[in-house]
Amino acid sequence: MPVDLKNLLDPAHAALLLMECQHGVIGPSAAGFNALAEAVERHGVVATIARLSKAARASSVSVFYLNASRRPDSAGSTANCLLLALGRKGEPLVPGSPRHAVVAALQPQESDFIINRFHGVTPFHGTELDSLLRNLGVKTVVVAGVSVNVGITGLTMDAVNCGYQVVLPRDAVAGTPDDYVEAVFQNTLRLLATVTRTDEIIHHWANP
Repeated sequence: MPVDLKNLLDPAHAALLLMECQHGVIGPSAAGFNALAEAVERHGVVATIARLSKAARASSVSVFYLNASRRPDSAGSTANCLLLALGRKGEPLVPGSPRHAVVAALQPQESDFIINRFHGVTPFHGTELDSLLRNLGVKTVVVAGVSVNVGITGLTMDAVNCGYQVVLPRDAVAGTPDDYVEAVFQNTLRLLATVTRTDEIIHHWANP
């Protein structure tokens, strides 16, 4: 079925969602996630997301930072799976701490939204994300960040379940290993989202 990408990306009804672009997840202090941080660096994902974010703001597309967070005592969170247990390595992702902070090249701007998630592995669960998007009139979400293994895939499924169109810039997400990421795109994500490239999105936002 042909996809009208220009219509999907209408700046009046689109938002950019940046998943876990934090020092403690993809930066030098990413304890437990070293392979993911290496994949992000190898594929130049941060620089690509920076270009995408700049284009979004220039076209008045709302930018959302979806951050993994914890209290200093980890109260209210749990390690009921291996992923969340790995997330407890190193200093906790406490809002305001260096590990919780967004990487330097992707610093939030005053117009952006910041959502801190203290539980679970996807940002639609138990946060104000869905309500904020609806209040802004958003119909399409452009999803970038990490990881294809869990976060990006879970976010895509949740967005579809909430009724949003999802656009995935293939070069603005990462996961591990590379062949698994490709398999997820071929066998799962392309069935749920419109897969494209960052340059294509930027083109449509610059020429709505």
